[in-house]
Amino acid sequence: MDFNFLPIPTRLQYDPRRPFEFTTILNITFGFGSTFTVMNLYYCQPLLIQFAESFGVTHQQVSRIPTLVQAGYAVGMLLVSPLGDLIRRRPLILALVTLSASLTIGLSVTRSLVVFEALTFLVGIVTVTPQVLMPFAADLAPPEKRASAISIVLSGLLFGVLLARVLAGVIANFVTWRVVYYLSIGLQFGVLAMLYLVLPDWPAKNRGSGVSYFGILGSMAKYAVTEPVLIQAAFMQFAASACFSNFWVTLTFLLGGPPYNYSTLDIGLFGLVGMFGVSMGPLIGRFIDNLVPWYATLIATFMQLVFQAVQLGAGGINVSAVVITCFGLDVGRQMQQVSLTTNVYGVSVEARARLNAILILSIFIGQVVGTAVGTKLFIQFGWRAAAGFSLGLFIWQIGILLLRGPHCSRYTWFGYEGGVEARKVVVEEMKRRKAEEEATEKAASDPDRKESMSEKRLSSVNEKSRGEEMDDAKMDVQDADPSIEETRHSGESQQRKLETV
Repeated sequence: MDFNFLPIPTRLQYDPRRPFEFTTILNITFGFGSTFTVMNLYYCQPLLIQFAESFGVTHQQVSRIPTLVQAGYAVGMLLVSPLGDLIRRRPLILALVTLSASLTIGLSVTRSLVVFEALTFLVGIVTVTPQVLMPFAADLAPPEKRASAISIVLSGLLFGVLLARVLAGVIANFVTWRVVYYLSIGLQFGVLAMLYLVLPDWPAKNRGSGVSYFGILGSMAKYAVTEPVLIQAAFMQFAASACFSNFWVTLTFLLGGPPYNYSTLDIGLFGLVGMFGVSMGPLIGRFIDNLVPWYATLIATFMQLVFQAVQLGAGGINVSAVVITCFGLDVGRQMQQVSLTTNVYGVSVEARARLNAILILSIFIGQVVGTAVGTKLFIQFGWRAAAGFSLGLFIWQIGILLLRGPHCSRYTWFGYEGGVEARKVVVEEMKRRKAEEEATEKAASDPDRKESMSEKRLSSVNEKSRGEEMDDAKMDVQDADPSIEETRHSGESQQRKLETV
């Protein structure tokens, strides 16, 4: 039962004898769920002028709204999303979507700016559904398809970020801003119904282990300072997010001024280029599934470095350079985030929600830094300075990545132990052989186990010998008197005839 009163469809109930199959349809459902829930965080951005006119306040006062929703999101990432490691994910996800949809009703009808701001903050807290769905997808998907599963959920999230701005801007251009939130209510309750019908029930990962909620939060702090893979990924996510935010925020200033002087509508159309890049997500996931994640991260980071160099060289000279950079950065950023996330999820199966929360918090901090520093550099020194800042961060990311090789053990901070093999199939075969060798060595060093194995081998040999002796005896009997064998065959034939009758 969900919430102790809502029945779970029989086909979705957990049965250890009949494990769930993580199908493409289920994966796409996770992606849609991410798209239409994360949009709550970005509807407000193109609506600020309409908010000021509707509430009768200044532009400076309504500028707090985007900050509040993002602050709420950060609180939710820190305090709510780690619950995915403590309780069942199905009721958690359904509860989050129900709360966000219900709070959006208040946003659509209130006449008070203070109430709108308070509700915006609360909506941000409960809009962490995508960050619960992503580790859930990683748990359900088989290891060889994990990157593909993560990439589809992440594509849905990024698509929602872009789609929210486009939809809100277009709708508010023709009708009131409240219609945007009416649409949001309908979409979220639609997602709630869809998830109720397709989301499988799954037992809590740490049930019966004695882990408490505050213990979960405390372990996040421990992971953040003791796990080399996580720390490396968090530094890279921080810098990459700063670069990405810097590009998209300063792009408005670049295209709105000389030599382009584009309108707001023209600038908004560049989001379509970003959507095309997001649509490459499933292909990116399949590519990563065949590679060691470290190498996928290296390729993605270098790709972004190259496209950022294009922006540095010609972004303010020819619009084609801007289009190329938009597409390249979107594809590279998505590939980088999927590969880093896949690698971090391998640290601990039981703590994926907490590990994901730390990664997303590093992304959030990077967004704040990238927006603030990039805007200041652009205003004071121009577009090349802002682009150069991002280029420097990409070089720094490659340096961070190269400090620690692809096959280091869990608690190794620096170096290249384990070699530099890039093919995942070869690496898995090497791990299998190593595990077999370790098992053999352990058996050889353990006298009791060695004696037990010897007894098993001796018993096997004795059974084989007895079988061979019986076969020899049968052959001797047949050689001594062939009529015995003929009589046996005749008896068997008569028995079969009787059974047939």
